[in-house]
Formats: sequence, structure tokens, C-alpha cells
Amino acid sequence: MQARMTNPAFILPEAMQAMFALNNSIEGKLPLRTRKLVHLRASQINGCSVCVDMHAKELQKDGTPLEHIFAVAAWRETPYYSEAERAALELTECLTRIADRPDPVPDTVWEKTKRHFSEPEIAALLVDIALINSWNRFNVAVRMMVGQKWEKAA
Repeated sequence: MQARMTNPAFILPEAMQAMFALNNSIEGKLPLRTRKLVHLRASQINGCSVCVDMHAKELQKDGTPLEHIFAVAAWRETPYYSEAERAALELTECLTRIADRPDPVPDTVWEKTKRHFSEPEIAALLVDIALINSWNRFNVAVRMMVGQKWEKAA
């Protein structure tokens, strides 16, 4: 398989700056592990091989045990995640699959999220989920290849 074209954010420098600005706006507002679990789960759902590979490696580098990384797709059936991480993963699934149900984010999911995160943290989580979904859509559309270095693509 070969990439169709370079990632749009690399072709349009203003788009890359906007993506990085969004990322910078939430830097340090959520635990890094939570953010990377969210990135990995959304990327699995969206079939973004580049991001699945990247975020699994980031989690590993950050010291997350391998069984926690391997089990993200089955987070409901494993004991590896905190209640806050579970709330973030559930919200991620809802917002990544918004067309799959009439009420994309049910009140029960929202209430769970509110139990574990402050309003600024929820805002950061929402931005982060939207951001990873955007990256996934760029990468899936152009078929960006696993192992392709971002530096080379830029």
C-alpha cells in the first residue's frame, strides 16, 4: 500500500499551525496517559494505522504496561484502567461514532465524565477527541503509511 498524497496539514502550513495550536491549548490539562489512551482508542475505531502505531508506542515509552496498551479496544472487559480513564474512553467512543445512535452522548456518559473531570478538563478532553479524530481523518483519507516519519512528510 502506498500513500495517496502528503497529509493535508503538511501541505497547508496554516492548517498544521492550527492543529498544533489546538494541541498546545490543552497541553498539561489532562494526564498524558489519559490523552494517549483516548488517541489510541479513537484511532482504533477510525482505522488510522499511523496513529494506532504512534500512540501505542508513546504509551509504551511513557511506561504504560503492554497489557494496558493491548487491551484498549476491550477496555470495558479489563481491570487495567481507572474510572476516570474509563469515562474518557467512553466519551471518546461516543464522540468518534456520533452517527451510530440518535443521542451521540447520552446523559449517563456525560454524568460519568463530570464525576471524574472538572469543566476545564472536560473542555480539554472534548478538544483532544476532536483533534485526534481530525488527524485520523486526514491520515485515513490520504492513506498515510505506518512508519512514515512526520519530519519526512513535512
